[in-house]
Amino acid sequence: MAQIVDYELFKVPPRWLFLRIETSDGTTGWGEPILEGRAETVKTAVEELMDGYLLGEESSRIEDHWQRMYRGGFYRGGPVLMSAIAGIDQALWDIKGKYSGEPVYDLLGGQSREQVPLYKKIVPDEIEDVAELASDAVDEGFRALKLLNTYQTSPIESTADIDAICESLAVAREAVGREVNIGIDLHGHVSAGMAPRVLSRLEEYDPMFVEEPVRPEHVRKLDDASNHNIPVAFGERLYSRWEFHPHLEAGRLDIAQPDISHAGGISEIVNIASMAETYGTQLMINCSVGPIAYAATSQLGHHLPNAVQQPAQGERYIDAYVENVDALKSEQGHVSLSDEPGLGIEIDEAGVREHAGKGSDWRTPLRRHNDGSLVEW
Repeated sequence: MAQIVDYELFKVPPRWLFLRIETSDGTTGWGEPILEGRAETVKTAVEELMDGYLLGEESSRIEDHWQRMYRGGFYRGGPVLMSAIAGIDQALWDIKGKYSGEPVYDLLGGQSREQVPLYKKIVPDEIEDVAELASDAVDEGFRALKLLNTYQTSPIESTADIDAICESLAVAREAVGREVNIGIDLHGHVSAGMAPRVLSRLEEYDPMFVEEPVRPEHVRKLDDASNHNIPVAFGERLYSRWEFHPHLEAGRLDIAQPDISHAGGISEIVNIASMAETYGTQLMINCSVGPIAYAATSQLGHHLPNAVQQPAQGERYIDAYVENVDALKSEQGHVSLSDEPGLGIEIDEAGVREHAGKGSDWRTPLRRHNDGSLVEW
């Protein structure tokens, strides 16, 4: 195997950060180390890790590199460091696959399924949009939907707030019937005290899961609602196996959702998946960023037996950065991978360089309640 000799980082629209690693024989690997709204911060962390640990090292020693990046400093974990490690890890697996001529899922032990079921994210601006968006997704072949609840509750929810949350799921259910699975993402907007009541109300509409009914720091409140009958999903704001473990042990996590670009990359999600399997917990690997991360997600989706579903890739900007775009597109609500080596995609490097630095300084928008207080994300 060759040595790591160079790397480059590219901030590209709409809000992504791409990493290109090159070895001494000219082989390149790509990763996506990004924390939405913190691209410059993660970029600096990647530079520190590459300059301090990886340049001049053998590219093949992925596990050792992961351990050095994570354990080589006194301070560990957190969204910035783990997102930086994630993108580097993706790129190293891409290189390893290209050297061996095998896709990453084969390097990990092969496929456990021929195709990965997808869910389509439904993001309505108004309640009136829900039925049409849900029906259109089913017409495209999707048999699973995730409804993003855009209704912002008050700091102390009223009955009207709870009614509004339930209405969006009720409208979607009526539009597509009971043959289609529907999850609902509350995005942590519900207060810890009210979450048990909301879960109880949502049971009527048989959701596939409820995602982030409360923010991660308050999920222990769900222990008091152990009599609800809805699978609870969360994890995109957890960053390692050590953060997932207490929730698995407490039995409050039915579907784990580690993010491929936030939770330490391919290597760490394999660890999280193995641990989750011992608790009977399924995985829906989260991927809310770009095509490189999505390719890595799909590699894991084909390999991991408990990675039962993943989001569909949005097609915005994909043509600008990927040459073999068909490798990422869904067909009848599924994605199937080719046997192309590495992550299975061919990056259009000229396209990446052309778009680098153009309009990609995205920041999380700040919102306020009617009384002027801050709305939390």
